[in-house]
Amino acid sequence: MKINKIKINSYGKLKNKEINLEDGINIIYGKNESGKSTLLRFIVNSFYGISKNKKGKEYSDFEKYLPWVGEEFSGKIEYELNNKNKYEIYRDFRKKNPKIFNDKMEDISKEFNIDKTKGNEFFYEQTKVDEELFLSTVVVGQQEVKLGKQEQNMLVQKIANLVGTGDDNVSYKRAIDRINRRQLDEIGTAKSREKPINIIDRKIKELENEKQELTLYENFKYEIEENKNNLKTEINNLEIENNLLKQIKTIYEKEKIEKEKIKIKENIKEENLEKINLIKNKINEIKNNNKNIFELNSEKNKNSNEIKKEKNKINKKIIFLILFILLINILQFIFIKNKIINYILLLTVPMVLIYSSYLKNKINKKIKELKIQEKNNLNNLEKINLEIKNLENEFNLIEKNNNELEKELINLKNNLNLKINLEKEKIKNNYLNKIEKNKINNLINSENINYKIENLQNKINNKKIELHKLELDQKNIEPKLDNLSKIEEELVNNKEKMSTLRKINTSFELAKNALSIAYEKMKNTVTPKFTEELSKNISEITKGKYSKIMLNDEDGLIVELEDGNYIPASKLSVGTIDQLYLSLRLSMVGELSEETMPIILDEAFAYYDKERLKNILLYLNDKYKNTQIIIFTCTNREKEILEEELIKYNKVNL
Repeated sequence: MKINKIKINSYGKLKNKEINLEDGINIIYGKNESGKSTLLRFIVNSFYGISKNKKGKEYSDFEKYLPWVGEEFSGKIEYELNNKNKYEIYRDFRKKNPKIFNDKMEDISKEFNIDKTKGNEFFYEQTKVDEELFLSTVVVGQQEVKLGKQEQNMLVQKIANLVGTGDDNVSYKRAIDRINRRQLDEIGTAKSREKPINIIDRKIKELENEKQELTLYENFKYEIEENKNNLKTEINNLEIENNLLKQIKTIYEKEKIEKEKIKIKENIKEENLEKINLIKNKINEIKNNNKNIFELNSEKNKNSNEIKKEKNKINKKIIFLILFILLINILQFIFIKNKIINYILLLTVPMVLIYSSYLKNKINKKIKELKIQEKNNLNNLEKINLEIKNLENEFNLIEKNNNELEKELINLKNNLNLKINLEKEKIKNNYLNKIEKNKINNLINSENINYKIENLQNKINNKKIELHKLELDQKNIEPKLDNLSKIEEELVNNKEKMSTLRKINTSFELAKNALSIAYEKMKNTVTPKFTEELSKNISEITKGKYSKIMLNDEDGLIVELEDGNYIPASKLSVGTIDQLYLSLRLSMVGELSEETMPIILDEAFAYYDKERLKNILLYLNDKYKNTQIIIFTCTNREKEILEEELIKYNKVNL
């Protein structure tokens, strides 16, 4: 199988790229960050689909390579299988499944299985290589061929794993140890103490002992139950009697309350009578205290008439006096004819008028004072009358309320006895089916109810204490009896667990046995093939210095020296081990599939010196002539060596 052409529309930082690949060695050159790793992921994702699962990484492949701008996220790969059948795979990475075309440009996508999770599995069906295997064998990265000195033993172990099991991550010894550890942790042995099988075995013995002890409590349970039922009946009867007494007590308390209410109303009635008498006395007191106001009010008209008479009398006197002066003046003028006298008499007229005015003012002032006094008296009289009227209204209201209160008291007294008797009769009827009739009468007519209630309550409490003791005994027994069924159930469960553990233990033993058989088969078939391949590789790499490599269970990988002695492979130089591991990985490619899978080397030689790089390129060119080799590199070292050695190659610049 080989890849002929890659067309990238847009994938990560790569856009509108067309790459043609050829048979043999292909150099894909690009500086760091130019997109070599992106191109490699494009190839892998085109064959197997792109994942949206982060798988512990910060970003999934989908998130990492999704273009920032534009809707295009697609590309195409053209490849050819060993049988010369050609295919084109077009992927829109936003969609789960690709479009698959044959060399006649017919869409054959539906001819392959479509998994719900992985999508179309066309490439796996064609090559029998899944994505994980593709990445662990076909693709070799820088970090997989260059390991530091301190990781040398790890790398030797990985080579030993490859030789021993066919997988560099699987060690037979580690697998057996892991199974043994799991078997010990999950099952245990007869010699272990705190492992599941020991714990369950102890638990079964404990449960069987507890079950034997608890069967003794079953008879005692029935005896307690009978005594409890008898006590409950007695307590129930006593509580019925007590409830009857409490109801009778409630009636008497109600009667007492009603009588208190009647007494309160009677007290109100007495208080009202006292208020009536007080109001009467107060009215009389007001009248007596304000006698002069009443008298002044009655003398008001009399004073007014007297003032009017006095005013009229003064007016008459003034008129008479003026007329008299005028008459004398006339007579004097006629008879005496003395001007002086005449003038004197004439002057008396204004004097009389002035005097009359003075008298009138005096009278008016007196009238005004009298009116003011009358007004004050009238106001006081109105206030007094209003106060008397309010008191009379209060008197009438209290008297009316008292009359109504008297009627209400009569009704309350008449109805109270009837109501009490009816309630007693009702209680009696309610308890006829619960207590004997004579006993009911005795209880209803009890004199000292409080004492009887207290006495009954004490009996009830004592019975309840007895019942509680029985219940405590029962509680102590019941959990044990309840626990008996749980113990039996737990016993069954633990026996089932024991059976399951034994089955699992058998499974572990079968797994170890199967693994041992497979390992022995691997050692007899695959391991000789790998050791032979490794021996050839190490001989070529070291130019015959080391010509033979072996794998044994005790020492792992051992290498034969020129003098015939054997040393552990871990004592080889780091560089030799690196090359050995790479050559073994490359030899694995031919075992993966019936298809000749391409070899993809991603910066795999970054730490090789020139001589070692030359050796590995010559080795690749010689041993994998019929295999497409794709080398991703950021240097021209590979190009220069290939040109020096006149090795044909195809170069692609990113």
